[in-house]
Amino acid sequence: MTRRLTFLTLSLLIPLLMWGQESSSVFNFLSLPTSSHATALGGKNISIIEDDASLIFQNPALLSNVSNNSMNLNFMTYMRGSKTGSASFVREHGERGTWGAGVQFVGYGSMTETLETGEVLGDVRALDMAVNGMYSYNLSDYWSGGATGKIIYSKYADYTSVGLAIDLGLNYYNEESDLSFSAVAANLGGQVKAFGDDHERLPFNLQLGLTKGMGHAPIRFSLTMTDLTRWSSKYFYHVSKKPKGGSIFINHFNLGIDILPTDQFYIALGYNFRRAYEMKAAGSSHAAGLSAGAGVNLKKFKFGLAYAKYHVSAHTLAFSASYSL
Repeated sequence: MTRRLTFLTLSLLIPLLMWGQESSSVFNFLSLPTSSHATALGGKNISIIEDDASLIFQNPALLSNVSNNSMNLNFMTYMRGSKTGSASFVREHGERGTWGAGVQFVGYGSMTETLETGEVLGDVRALDMAVNGMYSYNLSDYWSGGATGKIIYSKYADYTSVGLAIDLGLNYYNEESDLSFSAVAANLGGQVKAFGDDHERLPFNLQLGLTKGMGHAPIRFSLTMTDLTRWSSKYFYHVSKKPKGGSIFINHFNLGIDILPTDQFYIALGYNFRRAYEMKAAGSSHAAGLSAGAGVNLKKFKFGLAYAKYHVSAHTLAFSASYSL
């Protein structure tokens, strides 16, 4: 019980210290999904229970659900000329513990460097990456807690920045009722070395998530709330001019549904309200906020793919592959 209360305190009280900070941040690549299944469910999901090593980037408490000696590779096309990917490894530690290691990156390709006069100096490259160490512990038959430590590095031409951060996660899962609830405080930390003279904050994100199976129906619903310490007017819609219940902060919500015709196959659909709002504001309404995907979950091998749109100039395809030794 003491350990459980410790995880609850760290996960839910420490993030309140971040309340009220400005919305601009550095290392925003950390907010990109590192799982094809999470991408298909709208890009944010911290509560889905699967034997999937790619989901541990979403919530370190989910490490407890991954098979021993599991490896995962994930790759996603991003904006034109940019690619992002991740790799992870999971291993059990004792009867209740599980540890993991992972790396995630975004490569932006080469860009032409010019002077103000227009003189071309050559090509430069930009790269973001993070190296992660993770640990989870089964607090009871229903509760698990986890933490991720991150070393973050970014290099844009001659400018570099280094940061340190931790994620704290908590999960409750009742297999009989097929109910999962999670809380995650992501990217608590700061820059060790800034790009310039001023240090910027990390993209802290306090999230709550719920996933519920529908009994004998082969359907599972997920609801994820994000950015719970930043309630800005630009992140919500009014249901009507004078809504009875006040304003609904719909852009903090992410909806997902899994259709499970068999235990070895899933079809996933998602809708991200905030992404839909931002894409429409940028002039793109086609498939804004929508995502879809499918996957195969065998005993040793798992594969998933997903489609989404994160930028008006390009579509996003995500691929994940896992293998248990």
